[in-house]
Amino acid sequence: MASLWETIQTMIWNVFHRPGLADIIDIIVVAVIIYELIMLTRQTRGSAVLKGLVLLLLIVGISNLLGLTALNWLLMNIINNGAVVLVVLFQPELRKALEQMGRGAILDKNHENKSEEARIVDEVIRCLTNLSRRRVGALIVFEQKTGLQDVIETGIGIDARISAALLENIFEPNTPLHDGAVVVRGTRVMAGACILTLTEGAGISHELGTRHRAAIGVSETTDATVLIVSEETGIISMAKGGKLTRHLDVKTLREILMGMYEPPRTSLLSMLFKGSKGKEEAQ
Repeated sequence: MASLWETIQTMIWNVFHRPGLADIIDIIVVAVIIYELIMLTRQTRGSAVLKGLVLLLLIVGISNLLGLTALNWLLMNIINNGAVVLVVLFQPELRKALEQMGRGAILDKNHENKSEEARIVDEVIRCLTNLSRRRVGALIVFEQKTGLQDVIETGIGIDARISAALLENIFEPNTPLHDGAVVVRGTRVMAGACILTLTEGAGISHELGTRHRAAIGVSETTDATVLIVSEETGIISMAKGGKLTRHLDVKTLREILMGMYEPPRTSLLSMLFKGSKGKEEAQ
């Protein structure tokens, strides 16, 4: 079989010396295949194997540049049998991919993600409305781009799947974790009973207690979105950017949560078309 390394060298030479329409399409297809392979092996043992193969290719390139003949010969023999090696190493992932293709699952792979995101939104709303009805205080911090590891370390680690039952149980009065904030990272409840720094801002209503002041405080120093349930009134509020929005209803809560969990997705092709369109408009 043809040498994998020679194929890669030929592809790189084509990219820099004679790029044409066919070459561009070829690069896009290869990029999509590599992306799908990475997504397929993500959070599996195959991801470590894939990293090892990438490292192996880098070593081959370096050994070729430095003229390390013996090492290069050994590695090239391994790469020349790469197809067989890949089938052996990635047998579970390849089988899974073929099964998904047979079911048409790859075309609808975003459906599962959307279902999970919709489930999280429903679970959080159910939790907040139940706690509001019972007038049980709650403070949930949703981590965004700014990391909250320092806040997580002040509480008790949980690292569990988001569910209404879990969140309600955490904030149930007279339980070990009810006093403090819950920090959510992505789709996981990371910790409970976390300690937040209170806001030092002036002009805050005296009706607001420690829970609301803590929510405003963390939203002032980070880009986190914080949802609060008042223990006295049952009012659901949101702290964002140092500002507090009160009297949230289910519709508003859904919009806030969907904004966090269902951001607009941009595919590779749409990015390319968008980029070309922008250039045309600029001209």
